[in-house]
Amino acid sequence: MRAVDTNVLVRLLTRDDSRQVEAAEQFVQKGAWVSILALAEATWVLAAVYDRSAAEIAAAVEMLVSHRELTLQDSDVVTGALDAYRTGPALGFSDCLLVEIARKAGHLPLGTFDRGLSKLDGTEKL
Repeated sequence: MRAVDTNVLVRLLTRDDSRQVEAAEQFVQKGAWVSILALAEATWVLAAVYDRSAAEIAAAVEMLVSHRELTLQDSDVVTGALDAYRTGPALGFSDCLLVEIARKAGHLPLGTFDRGLSKLDGTEKL
């Protein structure tokens, strides 16, 4: 299966360049794999560059999770991170991903100096 880069995900989500959106849609039409890293980068771009709200980012991730042509790496991890993100949107989506990746790998608690992140189940404030 093919894989997609962050910028392809961003085009699919923002639809801000019609030529690139068309190319991205054609590329994923036959199915494409999305790494957790590309997903994390895409959510950062949505927040930092496009000034999207937590609710808009959550909706974008949900769209990618349910997209019929995309296969997300560790979709169970992404879904868990999305649930955590929705309950604590002051956190970055990538923070929520860190906890869920550690949880799946059996490596909890996740140590952190971040007060907000330390409120998530599976973390320990240092």
